Order: sequence, then structure tokens, then C-alpha cells
Amino acid sequence: MTALVRFIWILAILVPFNAIQAQFAPLKPGFNKLEYAEMLKISSRQLDLPSESFKTPAPEYFTRNYQSKTMGLENRWELWTNATHSVAVISIRGTTQNNTSWLENFYAAMVPAIGSLHLTDSLNFNYHLSNNPKAGIHIGWLIGTGFLIQDMLPKIDSIYKKGIKNVLIMGHSQGGAIAYLLSSHLAYLQETNQLPKDIQFKTYCSAAPKPGNLFYAYEYEKLMADGWGFNVVNTADWVPQCPLTVESLTDFNNTNPFINISSILKKQAFSKRVTMKYAFNQLNNPSIKTKKRYEKYLGNIAAKSIQKTLPEFAKPTYLKSFDYVRVGPTIVLLANQTYYQQFPDNPEKIFTHHFIDAYLFLTNQLN
Repeated sequence: MTALVRFIWILAILVPFNAIQAQFAPLKPGFNKLEYAEMLKISSRQLDLPSESFKTPAPEYFTRNYQSKTMGLENRWELWTNATHSVAVISIRGTTQNNTSWLENFYAAMVPAIGSLHLTDSLNFNYHLSNNPKAGIHIGWLIGTGFLIQDMLPKIDSIYKKGIKNVLIMGHSQGGAIAYLLSSHLAYLQETNQLPKDIQFKTYCSAAPKPGNLFYAYEYEKLMADGWGFNVVNTADWVPQCPLTVESLTDFNNTNPFINISSILKKQAFSKRVTMKYAFNQLNNPSIKTKKRYEKYLGNIAAKSIQKTLPEFAKPTYLKSFDYVRVGPTIVLLANQTYYQQFPDNPEKIFTHHFIDAYLFLTNQLN
């Protein structure tokens, strides 16, 4: 083999590798298929399995530097870094098989997106996830965020001092829901100079359930409008359809056609007024009753179970809303015939379409 041939052969190998590596430094806005695939591989390593037991390929460009202790409601996170290009990954664990982890999902009452949460007698989480007083978020995942961020901030400070200013946030499933709230709070800390503004965060919320209401969604999507955050969804996956959702007239903006319904009805003739009021109540009252039931079971009763794990937790005041919506610029992984041949529907395997391997398969099909 001549020197020229060897040079061309080496160049053919190194150029694609360097091209893939270059995507991580510095971080660029916009959805990146290879970047997201690497995040899926990192997320898969949150499972407590021997290295030889993993079906998902190992991450190629990042190494794990830190794994937190389990905290809060079975929450955990990891720090991964790419030393070559000074990029870090915050990887947030999803739901485990532990009942406490599932309880975090079922504790689905909605609370204001600005406030303070008494987690323990030594830990109050003062959070700010939106400027809109009507914005609401899921209380269970807020608890998870509150515990995790106390452990994350010192690590972020540490890597920043080492020159790492590009940070990917990755969460799959419950981890994706927490990734929303974490990203919002970190943006507030930067805005208020509690965190360096030159740290560039980029967020992938993968297979995430709905974290809040429409008013939270508006501000989150504005925050991520330049391509710094994505909601990635497999269309066959049922988890992004959760939590249970009900919209009522009180979930509308302050200016709406229903705000003066009483005065409008009073102006009608008696027979018409009675008929219209009856029809209105038939449409409005069921949603109000449903919200009350949701608050009872997914709020008050769930809170009592939460306090068995976190006895010092103080139940907050809930919003009178369960209007959960899909949040964030969305990347649709469209389940097609080829996908269903590999991952067929199976009522006995309800997480078939939710697991990382299914998401990775569809990601690899993207152009």
C-alpha cells in the first residue's frame, strides 16, 4: 500500500468520525438526529444492569462522570461529558419499577408555575418556571425537580469552572417531564444572574408525558423557539398522552365569550333563558365535577401517600385545573408498517412503544 493510498484510507475513516464529533462543539440549535440518538443511548444506561446485559448500544462520544444517589421520589440523575469538545449531558432517570416512582406520576394535581415547595424541614424549593400567573405544572414532577436540582447546581458550577459551557439535558419518560421543568427553572436562574448566562443548554424531552397547561406551554415554547429544546414522540406510545386531562371554561384566557355568560342570559326572554341556561350547565358542570374528582384522587389522596415517603412534605394549594397539554417544539417519530413489524402492538406488553429501543429504531429511520 503506497503512502498516498494509506493517507486516503485514513482520511476516509477520520473525516466522518470528526464530522460526527463536531456536532457536539459547540452545541448548535435545531434537532439533530445523531445527537438525539446519542442521548437515547446515554439514557438507556440509567438502568441498573450489568454492562453486558444492555440491548441498546453504548454511547459513543460521552463517558459517565457522576451518578447521583436516589433521592426524593426515587429520582436520580447522571452527568456525562465529552472531554474532546467540552460538552456535558445531564441525564434524568425515568420511572422505575418502584411504587414510589409511580406515585410521583400519579400525584398529578396542578400547581402554579411560580412558588415555593416545602419538601423537607431543611429544604424549601423556590421555583420560577413561568411568568404567567395562570401557568400550571404537575406537582409530582415538580417534587422530583426540586430534589434533583439541589444536587445538580454544584456539579454545573464545577464543570463551568473547568470550561464546559455547553450542556445537553436529556430525559426519557418521567425524566422527560422533569427535563421540561428543570430547563424552565435553569433559564430563570440565568435570567436573574444566579447562574452564568453563557452556559448554553439544549433539551431533549423524550417520550415525555404532558408537564403542564397551555399557559406553561406558551412560555416554554417561546423559550425554545430558536431550536434549543425538543419534545420527541413516538406516535404509537401512550405515555405522551398522559396525564388524564379535562378542560373547563375556567381554563380560558381572561377575555373570552363565557366570562359574562350570566349577564348575557339575563337579557334573553324567559323561555329562551331557561333553555340556554340548562344547556350551558349540561356542558359546563360535568367538567367541573371531573376536576373535583381528579383533585380528590390525584391530589389530596395521592398527597397522603407522598407523605408516607416524604413525611415533612407540605401539601401545596392546587390550581383548579387539569388542562394538561403537549408542550414544546415536537419531533414526530411516525410509527409506520416497517416499525409495527418490528414492534407489534401487544396489550400484554404495554411499554413496547415506550422503550428506548423503539425510539431509537424510529430515530434511525429519519432522513
